[in-house]
Amino acid sequence: MSILFIKNMVCNRCIMVIQNELEKIGLDFTHIKLGEVTLTRELSAEDKKLLEAVLIPLGFEVIDDKKSRIIEKIKNIIIDLVHHQDNDTKKNLSDLLSDQLNHDYNYLSNLFSEVEGTTIEKYFIAQKIEKIKELLVYDELSLSEIALRLNYSSVAYLSNQFKKVTGLTPSYFKQIREEKRKPLDQCK
Repeated sequence: MSILFIKNMVCNRCIMVIQNELEKIGLDFTHIKLGEVTLTRELSAEDKKLLEAVLIPLGFEVIDDKKSRIIEKIKNIIIDLVHHQDNDTKKNLSDLLSDQLNHDYNYLSNLFSEVEGTTIEKYFIAQKIEKIKELLVYDELSLSEIALRLNYSSVAYLSNQFKKVTGLTPSYFKQIREEKRKPLDQCK
């Protein structure tokens, strides 16, 4: 068995695409999750070239070096935390990352900033803002429910952070999104 690390896997659809491509080229695997594929055997140089030829046009990339793997794992943990879990964890992000990656948070933070040009915290906030946008567009939850789901201490804090990042209040963002989505029979 071997583990393959793949860059830019951010959602369940990415997992399905990777799964389909692996099946097409005949590479057997036992498990796929964000950023990682567990193969039943080591890849030959030829297999690796074939895999890269298939993945790169789709926006994915095989990661070979240790630092890039750590960065991708940080991103995947944050994406999973924000987008795929009901964020009920009360654990500090720094503790969560340190525990899951078995590295000191200062090391992870410095590495992330050095490679990505932004902080882990800013990346985390950007992911939360994207999730807020998504939930506002779905229009199924109130702002209070969104704040609760994403572990904001208050609606005011969520609104302030949203405005700081996007330049818009959540209600104005929702309003302009609704104006863009007029029913076809109301368009001129």
